Amino acid sequence: MSGGPPKGLPSTGPHSLLDMPHPLAGSSSEEAVGGDSTPSPDLLMARSFGDKDLILPNGGTPAGTSSPASSSSLLNRLQLDDDIDGETRDLFVTVDDPKKHVCTMETYITYRITTKSTRVEFDLPEYSVRRRYQDFDWLRNKLEESQPTHLIPPLPEKFVVKGVVDRFSEEFVETRRKALDKFLKRITDHPVLSFNEHFNVFLTAKDLNAYKRQGMALLSRVGESVKHVTGGYKLRSRPLEFAAIGDYLDTFALKLGTIDRIAQRIIKEEIEYLVELREYGPVYSTWSALEGELAEPLEGVSACIGNCSTALEELTDDMTEDFLPVLREYILYSDSMKSVLKKRDQVQAEYEAKLEAVALRKEDRPKVPADVEKCQDRMECFNADLKADMERWQSNKRQDFRQLLMGMADRNIQYYEKCLMAWESIIPLLQEKPEAK
Repeated sequence: MSGGPPKGLPSTGPHSLLDMPHPLAGSSSEEAVGGDSTPSPDLLMARSFGDKDLILPNGGTPAGTSSPASSSSLLNRLQLDDDIDGETRDLFVTVDDPKKHVCTMETYITYRITTKSTRVEFDLPEYSVRRRYQDFDWLRNKLEESQPTHLIPPLPEKFVVKGVVDRFSEEFVETRRKALDKFLKRITDHPVLSFNEHFNVFLTAKDLNAYKRQGMALLSRVGESVKHVTGGYKLRSRPLEFAAIGDYLDTFALKLGTIDRIAQRIIKEEIEYLVELREYGPVYSTWSALEGELAEPLEGVSACIGNCSTALEELTDDMTEDFLPVLREYILYSDSMKSVLKKRDQVQAEYEAKLEAVALRKEDRPKVPADVEKCQDRMECFNADLKADMERWQSNKRQDFRQLLMGMADRNIQYYEKCLMAWESIIPLLQEKPEAK
């Protein structure tokens, strides 16, 4: 991490402002239903990363050949077959310009939300509003209430450890800004969530508090149904495909959590190593003042260690700012998916309970009651929405992690190249010079 105290944001003063494809996509639906066993979560996760290969121009670098002279071209050479930018888009949202607001009762950060759209739902072609974190939290809660059958993207975690992370530091605010920007872009790219009325209000309303006071007035019927079903009824069994999704999510979250913990330990050790390097290098420089013929080589070693320190600091910053946030987002994403899966189970339990109630009635009925049919329709709608969102999530995940891992490889290569160049540069200084005749 960078040395010295974290940078603060300028204050406004005491003024307040308001496709992995589906886990069973490798088999036909008949095979999924009739199979003897559910594919293991490990196998399912392996498929999600391995179903499509990276494509490099000219076949990439064949095995056994040397790597390119410069690693900076690796990212430019990567072609992602899952790129969805080719789709026609009519809604663009960005989060930028964080500002610190100091009021009598609290201090908080707001972000500028800029929206451009050609949709008829928007009265103007462009909007610009300011929102704070709790406004984003309100939006997510409203989306969960009104769209219970869909996967709602996660927000970055609100709370930080006091005394460990300064939530008003420039580094923390920028990391959160990126996460909030990604949150809105996830919603913007969704074919259903992007048309939600609460999302429209969030993007356009000058005074969001007026809408917040409306409370639960706009809660959808489906949302109410999901919140008040099943009682003590226990679900008979999940369909095989949804059981596979649940197993996959458990294993996925477990593996990402392990990677996250180890990565944080590695970064902590790199920061400690960086502190030692910064003390180590100057010793050679002060020693050189005592030497004659060794002065130049010692100064060279000191400069070399300084260059290695700078390279390590850049690598550590990249890992902290780019690698860890993606891991955290997808851990939270898996929790969100589990929540939707649980709601789906509740709707299925409600449907099964209604069917059992009908079966226990003595009187003969010519057809299934209307309330049972509505419950069945709700369940089928939930199943379709959940499967569609799972496929979309897997596609985004595959693209995000390919970019993340390629970026991590590229930055590590750059780090070791810089260290190699630094040490190679002092070799001429260490070689004995021929004595003059």
